Amino acid sequence: MKVVTLQSPGGLDRLEVAERDAPGDPGPGEIRVRIHASSLNYHDYGVVSGAMPTEDGRIPMSDGAGVVEAVGEGVEEFRVGDDVVSGFFPSWQTGPAMVGDFKTVPGDGVDGYAREQVVRPASWFTHAPAGYSHAEAATLTTAGLTAWRALVVDGGIKPGDSVLVLGTGGVSIFALQFAKQMGATVIATSSSDDKIAKLRELGADHTLNYKSEPEWGKRVKQLTEGRGVDHVIEVGGPGTLPQSIEAVRIGGHIALIGVLTGRGGEVPTAKLMAKQASLKGLIVGSRQEQIEMIRAIEISGLRPVIDRRFALDEIADAFRHQEGQKHFGKICLEF
Repeated sequence: MKVVTLQSPGGLDRLEVAERDAPGDPGPGEIRVRIHASSLNYHDYGVVSGAMPTEDGRIPMSDGAGVVEAVGEGVEEFRVGDDVVSGFFPSWQTGPAMVGDFKTVPGDGVDGYAREQVVRPASWFTHAPAGYSHAEAATLTTAGLTAWRALVVDGGIKPGDSVLVLGTGGVSIFALQFAKQMGATVIATSSSDDKIAKLRELGADHTLNYKSEPEWGKRVKQLTEGRGVDHVIEVGGPGTLPQSIEAVRIGGHIALIGVLTGRGGEVPTAKLMAKQASLKGLIVGSRQEQIEMIRAIEISGLRPVIDRRFALDEIADAFRHQEGQKHFGKICLEF
């Protein structure tokens, strides 16, 4: 089978594609999956670029989707031929967050899904949405579930709420789609007029260019008649957080998801206190939350936005495309 490995200390030129023996039959409680797709995330880029060091020879990619080829003794949830998608935290099955690092995350602390076959515990996967392609399913593990948890699990979104999404990456696009399907008003930002046009096509009620409007927090308040938004999908980090605090309503919710502008910086704590807003960090979600998200997706008919698809042996080119920041939605590997 074809496998991608990352050689220490990392970097796109340190990704190697090779042939390895296929895994054997699954043991008790395990399934063997023929992986057909993965999707790129900011976290994956951190690993392959060397910014988030991992062991030499690590198989990258946290997201994997494919078909069950064999089922081990005691597995009742899956059958041969089922379409499945991986979970981000294999040990976090249900309940409140119990994991605060990436030691168990595929593609980081353990080998991931940049390979054609894998044998893993059945609990590492869920069923994929009915009718989804493997590439579509692979977008859900990280980006889809992060947006779902931010809005539904942590945010308790309801019809009539207002949501601010920053940028046009996978999490932000999923958040826009989930919010619209739940009857919310969405304000979306980008620095590209072309991407702003696409945001409007997806249903964004209001859009703004954060380069031409650097004080976009005040503009968001104007768009909400001075109230501010109920939810902010904050993927930027320290460089955008002050404006997000300006934009959120009193008692609102900021989901702190990304650190695209850095890992540390000043926070206007007095304004956050005055806003009495909740600022909650999150990293993806549990297996049970993924199951619930997929159930909702099947009912709603939501389809992910895929910007571009690459073959497995084009993985370095896929990450270069991500580096260029020209993508809208998800970048996928298909194999």
